[in-house]
Amino acid sequence: MLKQYKLRFYNLRLVVLLLALSIFGVRLVGIAQSDLRNKQMMGVIMGLVIMLILSFMDYSWILNFQWMMYFFNILMLLGVRLFGDSSHGAARWIDLGFIRFQPTELSKILIILFFARFFMDHEDNVNKLKTLATAVGLLAVPLYMIYIQPDMKNTLTIMAVFLLMLYVAGLSYKIIIGGLLILVPTVVIFLSIVVQPDQTLVKDYQRDRIMAFLYPDSEENSDQVEQQRNSKTAIASGELLGKQITGDETVTRVNKGNFVSENQTDFIFAVAGEEYGFLGCSLVVLILLLIPVECIRMALRAKDTAGKLICTGVASIVALQSFLNICVATGIAPNTGTPLPFMSYGLTSLVSLYIGMGMVLNVGLQSSAYNKKIKKKEAYREEEEYL
Repeated sequence: MLKQYKLRFYNLRLVVLLLALSIFGVRLVGIAQSDLRNKQMMGVIMGLVIMLILSFMDYSWILNFQWMMYFFNILMLLGVRLFGDSSHGAARWIDLGFIRFQPTELSKILIILFFARFFMDHEDNVNKLKTLATAVGLLAVPLYMIYIQPDMKNTLTIMAVFLLMLYVAGLSYKIIIGGLLILVPTVVIFLSIVVQPDQTLVKDYQRDRIMAFLYPDSEENSDQVEQQRNSKTAIASGELLGKQITGDETVTRVNKGNFVSENQTDFIFAVAGEEYGFLGCSLVVLILLLIPVECIRMALRAKDTAGKLICTGVASIVALQSFLNICVATGIAPNTGTPLPFMSYGLTSLVSLYIGMGMVLNVGLQSSAYNKKIKKKEAYREEEEYL
């Protein structure tokens, strides 16, 4: 379970990036809603401790419990269905009295770990289509339970992460192209049905968000559009340096005036733009870009397929959620309620991402270069014993 590692293989760059982004996130959450600052700080500390512990635990040993992870994931999601707390028309939280958490956030990490081991175990299987069919069947159960919460954004995010893992695992490009040829007309048909007033494919609030994005000038969608317009106004008002640095109080702050709701979670990027301007936003985007890059670098040096898939999966979650959140805050995409990784308020999301990063760091500690040195030492030791 625990091994002796060379600390020079520990990716301190990744740790520094995560710490910097998390501390900046605590600052922004405190600006958006001051009573949440301490909770967010506790989440960061808890996440860092868990990440450090997991980073020194052999990920290959942890993956031996893949089926326990899978069924624990199903039980969590089933608990949401049976005992979940509702908010904004969706039951996504479980309240245990002393803690309230969102199982879907942890579910994303467990799915990555499960399929990392699954694809490694089946990488030598000649019948790739059978492996693909089995994987899709195993994914369908938790995916459906997430979809019916309802939670479309995480359903689509998990599907995208799964497809990326399939590609890295060696899926034929012919199958990928075939899937895209099916996906494009499916999306067109889906949108053509959703715009109908009597549709039943999605919930009413989900349809309202899609309609607001497709028809922003319609009076019927004014309430949905107003949120994103205020977010863009907040970002633009920060100009180059932001109001925190320049001390500009001549204009009322959009965020402090509650013109942007959920600014501590879904629209935390609007807080960054207003308070720290273009330079602050650029710094956030740069760090959010460098984190997946560091994960991919470790994936390229991973000792096996499982390690490569863990790094790829975690990197894709950070990249996709960052892209979606910033697109929503700037009005490029419809409102999805996606948190900004390591910055938005939400302890479950924060700690779950740190769990994923702990696994990534352990993959980096067991890089192919490290394992070559270990094998050389073992061979040298065996030679001495023989002599």
